[in-house]
Amino acid sequence: MLNTAFRAPAKDIELSNPPPDSVSALAFHPSADILAVASWDNNVRLYDVNSQGQSQGKAMYSHQAPVLDLTWSKDGQYLFSSGCDNLVQMYNLQTQQTQQVAQHDAPIKCIEFAEVPGSGPVLITAGWDKKLKYWDLRSSNPIATVELSDRAYSMDVALTLLVVATGDRQIHVINLSNPTTIFKSIESPLKWQTRVVKCFPTGDAYAIGSVEGRVAIQKNYSFKCHRYDIPTGTMPGTPAISSSQHVFAINTITFHKTQHTFCTGGSDGSLTFWDGIARTKLKSSDARPPQFGTPIVATSFNHTHEILAYAFSYDWSKGHGGVPPANSNTTKVMLHPVKPEEVNKKPPKR
Repeated sequence: MLNTAFRAPAKDIELSNPPPDSVSALAFHPSADILAVASWDNNVRLYDVNSQGQSQGKAMYSHQAPVLDLTWSKDGQYLFSSGCDNLVQMYNLQTQQTQQVAQHDAPIKCIEFAEVPGSGPVLITAGWDKKLKYWDLRSSNPIATVELSDRAYSMDVALTLLVVATGDRQIHVINLSNPTTIFKSIESPLKWQTRVVKCFPTGDAYAIGSVEGRVAIQKNYSFKCHRYDIPTGTMPGTPAISSSQHVFAINTITFHKTQHTFCTGGSDGSLTFWDGIARTKLKSSDARPPQFGTPIVATSFNHTHEILAYAFSYDWSKGHGGVPPANSNTTKVMLHPVKPEEVNKKPPKR
């Protein structure tokens, strides 16, 4: 039996027996140190994590195609996973049995589990069929469907705020008090493809990350990150001009539920912690050019916010030409002991 009293290790620890293919999503259990890992190898793996950040495999179940997203029920009894088989599987943590609970006409990119006023707990799915669906788990048919402008790329929910980012750079905002109507749709304030959207835990704002190394906080402001200056004349081919930069995608944003600060993970292989309200960088990892790391593709805080799990995987940002050589699996999942200076919000200025 793994000890659950957390004592932070001195450095990040690698998760034992990670998936052999790229990770698509990480999700810690809402009240226990159980980490769910979704992968492009068609499987979902669950791990127990102990007080020293050490881990051991707990369970595994399969889809018929790559798995794209994960979410837990509020009580942690069920884990939901969606994928390129156009299905959602519900895994019962106690019985270790799976059941199909939702279906689309194309891969299901995003899933969330939320309380909808008047309907209770509802599973929300968004897919590449340009549809958003709400599911009561007692029925095999959706209780409502909302048409989206394009394929769903990212989705998040906090309180009654639901936000969906689509492939046409639209951001669709829904108030779950009126869940079948899109409250408003806006074009992303970022110029290039959206990779991730995340709601502030307060349910009154959201953050957007894109492939251009930039994060936007709703429509209030945006800032550059996961970029590195290129010394003049060092760039292969044509010489770099002054102020040229390596620009990396923002693949993941994860909020601290009590401090309301957040962490970004990028294709440069680094993590950065931010206070979005104070517009301040809190802490960054030590990734520096010219040795950029394997991309960070997913992150998740545990329920006490003492551990941050993050996954290294190839993210296809360089197409087939960037695929790691055969038999050289670059996928790793790391467990990071969270330090107060990384996540504590800045005190207000006097």
